[in-house]
Amino acid sequence: MPLLYEKRGAIAILTLSRPQARNAWGEDYNAALKEMLPQIEDDPDIRCVVLTGDEAGGAFSAGANIKDPKTHTSDSIADAIEALPKRRRHQAMNLLSDFAKPTVAAVNGYAIGIGCIVTYCCDLIVASERAEWRLTQVSLGILPAQGGTVRLARWVGRGQAMKLAMGFPLKADEAYRAGLAQWVAPHGELMAKAMEVAEHIATLPPLAARLAKEAVAFGLDGSLREAANADLYRFMALELTEDKKEAHQAWRERRKPVLKGR
Repeated sequence: MPLLYEKRGAIAILTLSRPQARNAWGEDYNAALKEMLPQIEDDPDIRCVVLTGDEAGGAFSAGANIKDPKTHTSDSIADAIEALPKRRRHQAMNLLSDFAKPTVAAVNGYAIGIGCIVTYCCDLIVASERAEWRLTQVSLGILPAQGGTVRLARWVGRGQAMKLAMGFPLKADEAYRAGLAQWVAPHGELMAKAMEVAEHIATLPPLAARLAKEAVAFGLDGSLREAANADLYRFMALELTEDKKEAHQAWRERRKPVLKGR
């Protein structure tokens, strides 16, 4: 399984582990989170979850596996619409956002595409000095799905969210100043700092901590669910464009894409 699990006292540590591909995302991560998170939620001993990337991969997550020609591809709009309910249920973004217990992302390097979005679906972020966030979807002819831009704007505001959405990177110190990361640590001390944060949360009354999280999330969400659902339709439409196909193929061939706005 590409998602490693360790229980350390009252803390559950989940590690994205596909080191040969810089912890690139796959449906197996969604499936593993769908299986593990309810078990963690039901474990009364666990008070907090830390999500990080396998250090051997040199990144938090390099995002979707663009080398696979089937990535970001639908055969037809009908098939994509039929798949919507499953995609909603199995998406890591919703699984993490709806998870009842506090979560901490320990971002140990590049967080790209979906790997970027997943970090801010957690409740708090501890960043390595080497951390860097990138939303690369627009350059590939698609967009950050599942409310990816809306979620981000609620962390950092419209301007910074737009900057990331247009493909500009956000380094650890910038992320801290923008409010995306709440702590920045030397790389070798990242997990120690993340555990310090999680252990503090674990010392709090668990029901109060859970309801405080719920209050923050529900108070900010508003129409987020509607925005996320709307993004699915936009995403499916973009999957069928010529530019999406060209951008993905150009990435595989290491050349500049020829984009036509079609």
